[in-house]
Amino acid sequence: MTFAISKTASQIAPFRVMKILAQAKALQAQGRDIIHMEIGEPDFASPSCVHQAAQNAAEQGLTHYTATLGLPALREKLAQFYDGFYHAKVNAEQLVITPGSSSALQLVLTAILNPGEQVLMADPTYPCNRQFVHLLHGEVYSVPVTADSQYQLTLDHLKQHWNPQIKAVMVASPANPTGTLIEQAELLKMAQFLAQRDTYFIVDEIYQGLVYERPAESILAHQNLPQNVVVINSFSKFFGMTGWRLGWCVVPEHLIDVLDRLGQNLYLSAPTLSQYGALAVLESDALTELEQRRQIFQQRRNRLYAAMQSAGFTLKTLPQGAFYLYWDVSEYTQDSERFCAALLQQTGVAITPGTDFGKEAGKSHVRLAYTNDRIEEAVQRIQGFVEQYR
Repeated sequence: MTFAISKTASQIAPFRVMKILAQAKALQAQGRDIIHMEIGEPDFASPSCVHQAAQNAAEQGLTHYTATLGLPALREKLAQFYDGFYHAKVNAEQLVITPGSSSALQLVLTAILNPGEQVLMADPTYPCNRQFVHLLHGEVYSVPVTADSQYQLTLDHLKQHWNPQIKAVMVASPANPTGTLIEQAELLKMAQFLAQRDTYFIVDEIYQGLVYERPAESILAHQNLPQNVVVINSFSKFFGMTGWRLGWCVVPEHLIDVLDRLGQNLYLSAPTLSQYGALAVLESDALTELEQRRQIFQQRRNRLYAAMQSAGFTLKTLPQGAFYLYWDVSEYTQDSERFCAALLQQTGVAITPGTDFGKEAGKSHVRLAYTNDRIEEAVQRIQGFVEQYR
């Protein structure tokens, strides 16, 4: 007998970085020395204050469901964080706490997208963005971007590719896989252009706390921001709480009711202990510790960039945030998946093929995550590996 799965599910592409991670861990279990530069996860444990706060909450019996929109205290604390960290005035009532930022994105897209409507995004982009649109029977409109625009969408791209079927545009600043930014003035112009066309502007700020040589910024700091802007964020990256699975979104008031109803049905509420942990990580002492970690990531970025250049590799962009370097390997290969697989097997360095992030140049690009400290050793191994292509 054949028990079929749905056509929609069968068309969902794999998340290739997880395959690379599984292979790397399998080799590690065999005794191989592996340098992990594939997964977008900080190598620091979550701050100790998070652990203590969650433990205290558990001991007090605070383990029941919260409201679907999140703990009122956490929503208020986040509003205060936006004020102090980004100089942005955010109403706590517009904050929705979710089980990870992926749930926030799924929630928002479910609320706004009808079958057949388009979501415009850059190629390359975070792969799950495309898959959520496919799950909702929407259409992905991918716009190839290059180093000329820092691998980011611009207002000119929106004007060039605009059509009435576009229901939303998605951007990320800083972006995964490139670590590049969109300037705030450009973001505002893009939001205004889309608002005039009754189109949502979804801004992924998941890595916004991790920016270098400049202050962290949020589009929400703009006054008179149009009511089409949705911001997605997470406690995973800057706050280092990956396994706690906690994110949030900031949305226009007209979306709150539908997001509440959807959340009630999709996940009921975000993890309670994680929310109490998040309350602690927003305190000033924790933010001081996170700033120290940000400085370490900046130092790692500088070391990786310098080591790659010293090895003779051509780099088209300097990451301005996050913890990724997007590398054009077209002089060595047009098959990034085979390149990454061979690199792992031969050298023990795990990196991610660009095919995870897009079709246009995915076969000729790879992503390196500087989420661990063995940077120079990794580059040395990579340098030895690419000699066979020269």
